[in-house]
Amino acid sequence: MSVLSVRSWTLRRRIVALCITVGVVLSALGVFAAITAAENNRQLDDVLNRASPMRAAGEALNTAYVDQETGIRGFAITGDEANLRPYTQGLADEQRLVNRLEELLHPEDTGIRAELAEVRARATDWRREVAEPVIAVVKAEGTQAGQDRLKATSTEQFDALRVAIADMQDDIQVLRTRSADAAKQSSRTMVAIQISAAAIIILAGSALLLLLDRMVSRPVTELAEQVREVAGGDYDKRISSTGSPELAALAGDVDGMRRKIATELAEVREARSQIEWVNDQLKVQAEELTRSNRDLEQFAYVASHDLQEPLRKVASFCQLLQRRYSGQLDERADQYIGFAVDGAQRMQRLINDLLAFSRIGRLTAGFTEVDLNGVLAEVRSQLEARAGEDAEISWAGLPVVEGEEPLLTTLFVNLIGNSLKFRRPDVAPVIRVSAEREDSEWRINVRDNGIGIEAEFADKVFVIFQRLHARDAYEGTGIGLAIVKKIVEYHGGRIWLDLDVEDGTSVWFTLPVLPGAPGDETVAPAQEARKEVTA
Repeated sequence: MSVLSVRSWTLRRRIVALCITVGVVLSALGVFAAITAAENNRQLDDVLNRASPMRAAGEALNTAYVDQETGIRGFAITGDEANLRPYTQGLADEQRLVNRLEELLHPEDTGIRAELAEVRARATDWRREVAEPVIAVVKAEGTQAGQDRLKATSTEQFDALRVAIADMQDDIQVLRTRSADAAKQSSRTMVAIQISAAAIIILAGSALLLLLDRMVSRPVTELAEQVREVAGGDYDKRISSTGSPELAALAGDVDGMRRKIATELAEVREARSQIEWVNDQLKVQAEELTRSNRDLEQFAYVASHDLQEPLRKVASFCQLLQRRYSGQLDERADQYIGFAVDGAQRMQRLINDLLAFSRIGRLTAGFTEVDLNGVLAEVRSQLEARAGEDAEISWAGLPVVEGEEPLLTTLFVNLIGNSLKFRRPDVAPVIRVSAEREDSEWRINVRDNGIGIEAEFADKVFVIFQRLHARDAYEGTGIGLAIVKKIVEYHGGRIWLDLDVEDGTSVWFTLPVLPGAPGDETVAPAQEARKEVTA
């Protein structure tokens, strides 16, 4: 495996490889430790449960043989059967101890097993050649014969027995020493394994900390520092990472985001400069437009006043000619004089309407609370003469709004006046005014049963001096609805025609709700619908 391929490993892969390596090594040490522990247990078992009991049994066997020899000597001297009891007890102990030794021996203990057989053979020879003949002589011939027999026998056989026991004990001690040494070695091996495992764990932990520091901690700190520099305004700084492949990929993504932000920021800066330039141009144009509107308003106001005087003279003299010379000239002259009088009067009305239009929003007395019910009562009074006897004007409880009462009166005078003017022949005018609340504004409707307005003229009726009928059909200057629109907009509302009605005209306009009005109020406290038939 090449170094380059290892360097391309991800942090996860490196940590997994480190953990697997450490796990395999620790597992091998664990297996070796288990084997060593088992061997140590076996060796300790040899020391504690085999070699030591075998050595103790060997010492006891030696004592049993000594007891047998002592019993034979006592019996030979006294001839008393009681003194023979150590011999018989020694025989029993010998058999028990030999059986115990054979139980403790393993198949591989061939040397000790052979020496135990040698001991048993020596003991059998001593009993056959010494002990049993002495016992028989004492019982047959008496104690003196027994003592003589005992003195005549040699001690070599019993000495050989003791030597055989000593050799067996030496071999048992060798087994014990070997097992103890092996147990000590196993213990030292266990300690070494534990030290090795601890060292491996410490090294693995150190390697993990070094790996995390090199591939995570320091690269993350460096990456954060680069991001802070970019966040501080250095959008041209390239973001990179020398850490793990994951961090390198993250740094690449962040750098891609940085490039995108830098590109978009450059576009935003360019757009902002363009917007600032456009705003400057719009500001200049707005100032020019404001100045132009101010000049136009001033011109309209001055022109209206300046035209009044000569126009009044023209109208007065034309009327004077009409009164004084009517019938004295020919019929065509009378007609010409009538045209002049009518033109002068229409010009006066146009000038007065233009003057009223220019005054809206320029000459103001300030907003106050206005009860539209009172306004409608005043409007009815002003239009009483035009309404005639058959006209029907009604309204439900209208709200209290904030505005200029004279302008709102002019608004309703123009709307209801148009309803009276554009009535259908031979049909009594019916005009209804209603209001409803929608969120933070009042929607007010003026509805009549007149001739109506075609949908194609819906946008033209609110244009100043726009007429939909000939002057000889309906009087007026064509400025009424333009004045209405300007009054509504001056009060913060909007106005439109309802084109869904089948008969007559329906005009809607809005006015802001009076500040502090209850939010759940839909209309003002309903008053009894008024039905006014003008006299």
